[in-house]
Amino acid sequence: MVDIDVTVRRAGDRDVPALAGLRWRRATQDHGYQGGDRDAFVAALGEWMRGHPGHRAFVAEVGGEVVGMAWLAVVDRVPTADRYARRGGDVQSVFVVPELRGRRVGALLMSAVLEEARRLELEHVTVHSSSRAVAFYTRNGWSHDPQWLSWAAGQ
Repeated sequence: MVDIDVTVRRAGDRDVPALAGLRWRRATQDHGYQGGDRDAFVAALGEWMRGHPGHRAFVAEVGGEVVGMAWLAVVDRVPTADRYARRGGDVQSVFVVPELRGRRVGALLMSAVLEEARRLELEHVTVHSSSRAVAFYTRNGWSHDPQWLSWAAGQ
């Protein structure tokens, strides 16, 4: 494996087209999405980001090109008698272009996301992973917990 120079940083407004492009690529290549208006999606994602400041996007760049992303959703939690300010997080929409998978781009993104979680003093961070990505999360310090349960509409 040849080393590559990867820069990971918090995303901003200027990154909306690249983030939308990665989300679009994931939908079309990984999930078989066939249609839609990509320009409308770029605009909708930008508007969504501005309306959801609790969602923090991070991007990975190689040679000035955005090649990966990860999102951290920060959620306020109900206060307890001894802790009035509580927050948790959820990792969402992690994606690295297929040609750079296995090159530590995802690991660097996850490191940045978890550093942000530490900085924000989040109590815990969750992730809903595809079966393909479970090994990635395990390698990057995540573990299974029998107390975490999930529910999905339509069940």
